[in-house]
Amino acid sequence: MERPWEADPETTFLRRIGSSPQELGVTSDTPDCPDLWELENGDVAVIGRDLSSSLGTRLPAGVSIGPDERLVVIPRSMLIAAKRDIPNV
Repeated sequence: MERPWEADPETTFLRRIGSSPQELGVTSDTPDCPDLWELENGDVAVIGRDLSSSLGTRLPAGVSIGPDERLVVIPRSMLIAAKRDIPNV
């Protein structure tokens, strides 16, 4: 069965969504920072902690993680800061 959406491995990063991890104080200036980026094709890239193995065992009914997917967690403050950059439509 073909999926209605597939991630495009050829797209590129367009702009950060919200504030940088440094501005939010959620990093120690190391390369392992959580982040949100809009991609050239309009999709969104999320850089966060992979908690697939721990939270993935406690998913709500009707929720699943595909074999090529990961459950990624970012700080709440990062999503709140991104709200201003996310269109309503």
